[in-house]
Amino acid sequence: QVQLVESGGGLVQAGGSLRLSCAASGRTFSTYAMGWFRQAPGKEREFVAAISWDGSATYYAASVKGRFTISRDNAKNTVYLQMSSLKPEDTAVYYCAARSSSTATVIDRTYSYWGQGTQVTVSS
Repeated sequence: QVQLVESGGGLVQAGGSLRLSCAASGRTFSTYAMGWFRQAPGKEREFVAAISWDGSATYYAASVKGRFTISRDNAKNTVYLQMSSLKPEDTAVYYCAARSSSTATVIDRTYSYWGQGTQVTVSS
């Protein structure tokens, strides 16, 4: 079992940047593929980014490609989402997720563990 806690959300102006962190407890973190998802009010949860167990493979939603970067530091049991050039449409609750596989996916139902979410609000 793994416990995930997101942090780093907040209020930022359009064009600004935020760095989200996802701290994981558990001794097998380095073997887990990780993902970021988000959900805005009135909308369904959507894929944002994912990363393989060793960080060698990354995937991004088209809406964030070129603006967001996912990374991980297995020594610190932490996954990051660097968000730049933020837009009002990026406003959502962002969730960190983990699956007990080395291979990342873009499908939320394939992830078994979820954090509580952190709010990101981008003002215009």
